Amino acid sequence: MSVKTIAGLAREGGVGVETIRFYQRRGLLPTPDRWSRDGMGTGIRRYGEEDVRRLKFIRSTQTAGFTLEQIKELLSLDAGEDRVRARMLTAERLEALDRTIADLEDARAALRRLASACASRDRGPCPIIAAFQGEAA
Repeated sequence: MSVKTIAGLAREGGVGVETIRFYQRRGLLPTPDRWSRDGMGTGIRRYGEEDVRRLKFIRSTQTAGFTLEQIKELLSLDAGEDRVRARMLTAERLEALDRTIADLEDARAALRRLASACASRDRGPCPIIAAFQGEAA
C-alpha cells in the first residue's frame, strides 16, 4: 500500500490541501490518526489508496453535479445492496439537470432574439442593453 501525506493525497486527487480538510470537516473523508516513529501520537497523518479512491469518487460525483449531501449519502451506500437508492439519487440529479438545460435553452433563445433585434436596428437604444436595464426596446 502506498502511504501519502495530505499533500500527496491532494496532489493525486487534483485538489488543494484545504479541499481535503474541508471534505474531512463535512464527513466525506476520514481524518486519520497522527503517526510518529514511536507509534500513534504527534506525527503526521498518513493516507492510503482507499483515501485516494474515495477522493476521486467525491470529485467525479461533484463533476456530475451531485451536492455534498448527496455525495455523502452515495458514499454511505453499499454498492451491491443499495442500487435502488443510488438510482433515486441519480434520477433526482437528472431532473435537476433537465431543468437547468431548459432554463439555459430559454436564456439562449432570449439572447438570440435580442442579438437579432440589435442587428436589425441602427438607431435608438440598443435592445440588449435596454432589456437588461428592464426597459422596453
